[in-house]
Order: sequence, then structure tokens, then C-alpha cells
Amino acid sequence: MSRNHKDKYENSNPHRTHTIMSTEDANSGKKSYWPELEITGSIRNLSPNLWQLTHLTALYLNGNSLQRIPSEICRLTNLRALDLSSNKLRSLPAELGDLIYLRELLLNQNYLRVLPYELGKLFQLQVLGLQGNPLSKEVMALYGEPSGTHKLLSYMLDNLQGGLRIPDLLEAHRTY
Repeated sequence: MSRNHKDKYENSNPHRTHTIMSTEDANSGKKSYWPELEITGSIRNLSPNLWQLTHLTALYLNGNSLQRIPSEICRLTNLRALDLSSNKLRSLPAELGDLIYLRELLLNQNYLRVLPYELGKLFQLQVLGLQGNPLSKEVMALYGEPSGTHKLLSYMLDNLQGGLRIPDLLEAHRTY
């Protein structure tokens, strides 16, 4: 089926709508601009070329079979939203903390047992999704409090250089 007109691509996420460029526009040399990229399926590995797309403001890698995210993700310095939900991630690179413009980081439904303290550097983060991970009870208790995302990130920043381990979270939590 050819597309001779612009179509809206309906997505289950109401925050994302896509317009498909018409054949006429493409043939006339019209340039496209796509600040968001969605890669879903059963993807296990990501192309190194992905880390060259530094213009991206949103990257949706949810619903794949990714077991790791390379440290090169830090090259995507313009990211505002990153969705890594529903993968098979067991750890995260510390370099995620370099994505200082992130406002939304979704890590739900993975196999994360620990989080890198470097996430504490994400001062603009407003939404953090951690549900469905085998994180410690202490981390989830702090995260579940009112303003839990802010408290968890503050704890992580405080301990970035201090070297405290997650079991020390309960003691540190009592100071809030």
C-alpha cells in the first residue's frame, strides 16, 4: 500500500504522534526532522551508529530484549526522555548521569538490583520509573515516599563520592 498523503501513526502513548512524510514531499527534496526515535521489538543489540544521533531529544527503547546499555549513550546529550522499560537490563552505565537534561527516565520492568550513584546528577529529572525491578526494599521505600524521586536522587548524589553501599540507605534515609 503506497502512502501518497500524510498519515498520522497512532501510538499507544498519547505523548507521541508521528507524521509520515508523503512520497511527493520526499521526491521534492523536503527534509525531515525527527527529534524522537522509537526502536521496539525483540532487539538485543543496538548499532553503534545510534550514539551519533546527538540531535535526539527522546529515545524509546522499551519492549525489547536489551541486556545492557553501552556507556556511549552519554553522547546523546540533548535527551530529555529515555524509556528503557520492559527490557532485560541488569545494570546501567554510570554515564547515564551525564545526560543532565533528562526529565524522564523510565526503567520499569527490568532486572535492576542497583542503580549507579551517578543518577544523582540528573537535576532536571521529574519522572523516574523503577517499578518491576528487584531493587532493595530500602531504595523502593525511599522512592515510594512523597517526593521520592527527588529524595532518591539526592541520596545518590550525596553518596556519589562517599562510597556508601545500598544497605546504608536505611540509615541515610533517617536523616531526611
